[in-house]
Amino acid sequence: MKTYIPELSEQRMIKRAPNRPIDFGTDRDYIFSCLQDIEHSFELQGFPGLAPEQIPARALIRQFIVWWRTLEPANANQQTAYARLPGTIRLIDTISSWWAEQGGKMQGD
Repeated sequence: MKTYIPELSEQRMIKRAPNRPIDFGTDRDYIFSCLQDIEHSFELQGFPGLAPEQIPARALIRQFIVWWRTLEPANANQQTAYARLPGTIRLIDTISSWWAEQGGKMQGD
């Protein structure tokens, strides 16, 4: 894995995400399939013992950002999974912004 120093924009995306599980709506399957693809292709466990719908949005986007900045794909399966990370990160950030605009943030977010 590469060394990772967080960028300000990444820190802002993480802070913007609710610190609780949220309903990703119609994007749920896409987001969680990205998680599953990364875990399987790189043989990682991002959130051992948690079902995807139990993962706080903040922890999920943080993990995706860390993987994007540190993983180094070694084969076609890994490259395919890895290539989905930027779009998934932006999608979670967009949904997090929407939640904030709709008053979806709860105390502790």
